[in-house]
Amino acid sequence: MMKTTWQKDGFTIRLAKANDVDDYYLQNYCPLDKEVARLTGCKEEFTKEEVTSFFLKAIKETDRYFFLILDPAGKIIGESVINEIDWDLRRANFRICIFHPAARGKGIGSWAVEVNRDFAFDQLQLHRLELDVFSFNPRAEKAYLRAGFKREGVLRDAVLDQGRYADDILMAILEDDWRRLKNGE
Repeated sequence: MMKTTWQKDGFTIRLAKANDVDDYYLQNYCPLDKEVARLTGCKEEFTKEEVTSFFLKAIKETDRYFFLILDPAGKIIGESVINEIDWDLRRANFRICIFHPAARGKGIGSWAVEVNRDFAFDQLQLHRLELDVFSFNPRAEKAYLRAGFKREGVLRDAVLDQGRYADDILMAILEDDWRRLKNGE
């Protein structure tokens, strides 16, 4: 049986469920933290209908694992997603977001990256897990590097950040990289 729930220091990562939709919207999009919009490249405001529609569609997709990150009180503070899964090539994209400033910088995101990385290779049997991170988010890039992701390329001046161009950094980890990491090599 596939493990889809993890706990550490009172925090929980688990698959999103349909009955989470209202809390997901109310706890994270009313309003959406401006830094979240900046670091993820999304717009700053979403309607309840947009969020609800996306959420309910996302949890049903067969090429996506949509995890919620909950604090010890059960509040949704983030999400981590393995998506765009290509089962033939055994590859997928990864993204993560910690919605609340008070939850950032505590290692929760790094833990979620490691949990999802291990889930991707151990349980989904993927060969490649990839992501991109903006150059103005060095904290996230460091977390990915610590988790074994490697830089594969840079899309120079590919995004705008507060009126200035910035790079989009492409990163990935392969199953052999992961095995070496898990074996302490």
